[in-house]
Amino acid sequence: MAEAMRILHVETGRHLYGGAYQVLQLLRGLADLGMENILVAPHDSAIVSEAAGYAQIHPVRMRGDLDPRLPLEIRRAIRSNRPHWVHVHSRRGADWWGGAIANALGIPAVITRRVDNPERAAVARIKYRWYRRVVAISSAIKEILKKEGIPSHKLVLIPSAVDTEAFGYPYPREDFLRRFQLQPNHLAVGMIAQFIPRKGHHLLLQAAPMIMEAFPNARFLLFGKGPLLPSVRRECENRGLDPFVRFVGYRQDLPRILPCLDLVVHPASMEGLGVSLIQAAAAGRAIVACRAGGIPEVVRDRFNGLLVEPGDVGGLAGAVNALLGDPGERRRMGETGRRWVHEHFSPGSMVSKYLTLYKETVSS
Repeated sequence: MAEAMRILHVETGRHLYGGAYQVLQLLRGLADLGMENILVAPHDSAIVSEAAGYAQIHPVRMRGDLDPRLPLEIRRAIRSNRPHWVHVHSRRGADWWGGAIANALGIPAVITRRVDNPERAAVARIKYRWYRRVVAISSAIKEILKKEGIPSHKLVLIPSAVDTEAFGYPYPREDFLRRFQLQPNHLAVGMIAQFIPRKGHHLLLQAAPMIMEAFPNARFLLFGKGPLLPSVRRECENRGLDPFVRFVGYRQDLPRILPCLDLVVHPASMEGLGVSLIQAAAAGRAIVACRAGGIPEVVRDRFNGLLVEPGDVGGLAGAVNALLGDPGERRRMGETGRRWVHEHFSPGSMVSKYLTLYKETVSS
């Protein structure tokens, strides 16, 4: 029997959203195809328990991105498992160590870049020199990498994916309303994002009074966690928006919630691609978002949502109001977006592209 192909993955995110969610889908898809996965991840991260059925887990006890135990554990995992490839999924220190250690041990390495914040060109060229390929999840990120001096022959575009079938089982309407203290006449506007500066929560709160003036029955559901949560709560209180805003945290049942929303808003000023936007489209929701980073690759203006310029409070409020006032247009955009995601952002397509990449990497 031929030896199974082994991929050692490094993912240091602690929560199961964004990049870690993509890694989990990739592990599942590769395992289904008979690949052998080894996952190096923090011992207390959410992905460790979720990935146990698809990968051999190599847990790392690490306090932060610069913890010296991480490179030691990456080296130990590579030496003990002798993978055919090393795939680094995180920037949190792993991007510096993963490629260099793999290269020193004679194992080809690839890395996935998921964020669009630029790096200094000199730093990027040093960091990525050890990787055979650098995967960008959006054309916007690929262009940034080119500007940073990464050779074109190293760059590959593989978009993120979502399980579109998971969004076909919404909560019953009465159940959804009860869970979030809503009334039957309320319009539920959702924002799904970490509470970090680039996601634009404060922009939404600035726009909220203009939205409430036009639609007093609008209610805002803010999903997620993050360091800015206390300041966003304070601003909400200072603006007198408490009765209209629900801070609902990180939810495992998001696939059942998203189809119940009336609209999704995403006022981010920087975004690699936006998994939550792909999820919203898969759930058949129209989206209002900012024209930033890779967002226009998911939200196409007047196709499955409306795009406004980053930081444009009035434009954001106007776009939200336009769609809240036009249920027919929301439905049309939602259905268009659902078909678009099914065709372009499926897990099967993502896994197939990575598998092709691995095989090309070994032969290059």
